[in-house]
Amino acid sequence: MIDKIEITGNKYKVDDSFKKYATKRIGKLDRYLPRGSKKDVVAKIVITEINKTHGNKYELSAAMEIPGGKVIAAKDESSNVFAGIDIIEAKLMGQIRRFKLESTPHLRKNKLKSIFKRG
Repeated sequence: MIDKIEITGNKYKVDDSFKKYATKRIGKLDRYLPRGSKKDVVAKIVITEINKTHGNKYELSAAMEIPGGKVIAAKDESSNVFAGIDIIEAKLMGQIRRFKLESTPHLRKNKLKSIFKRG
């Protein structure tokens, strides 16, 4: 579980129920990180309320700082903050998997081609 999660609101008051939900959803993303970088990950979530003529919308942006200088970020616009955090979780998960594939040497795609290449 990611321990350091900062949740702030811009023109939006963050409820305790949302903090608990976001911590649960974003906190479990550490299982997709490489083992060496799970410990010191910092996640920041910012919620901005955008007033539209037909109703309120919320812009959610999240950034995860992974040790080694890597920052993984996602942004979404939604009419419900709970649905927005689900979408951001999916976006971050895809980026983390891509990062893990690039950073872990034994998971690279072209490795099998070089092993079975005869020549």
